[in-house]
Amino acid sequence: MGWFSKSSAEEKSLPWIPLTSTEALMKALESSERPALFFKHSTRCSISIMALSRLEQRWNMVPEDCDLYFVDLLNHRDVSNELAAQTNIAHQSPQAILVGNREVIYTATHGDIDADEMAKILSH
Repeated sequence: MGWFSKSSAEEKSLPWIPLTSTEALMKALESSERPALFFKHSTRCSISIMALSRLEQRWNMVPEDCDLYFVDLLNHRDVSNELAAQTNIAHQSPQAILVGNREVIYTATHGDIDADEMAKILSH
């Protein structure tokens, strides 16, 4: 492996569902079949990029356990604002909001976003 080659662990990506409208957000929030993780991300912020990478590397849930929604803040700030209004959680970036049974069961921002903690919550 060369200096700039990526290992297979570095290439891990999650099956994110992009949220591009407030209508899609409302549909995701109203679904109570499975928990949903909403990740607010700014593609211009190095902290957000690091938080997303760390989350993806440590996420060990099988996709069937949780729907994964991605909010691109630069292109869909309206979706982020509506998510903040619907959950009563002030906007941050990066930010993870985990919803189960239509209630927020976990929220964290920046370096406090913890995939292991979310896995513990989802396994109960």
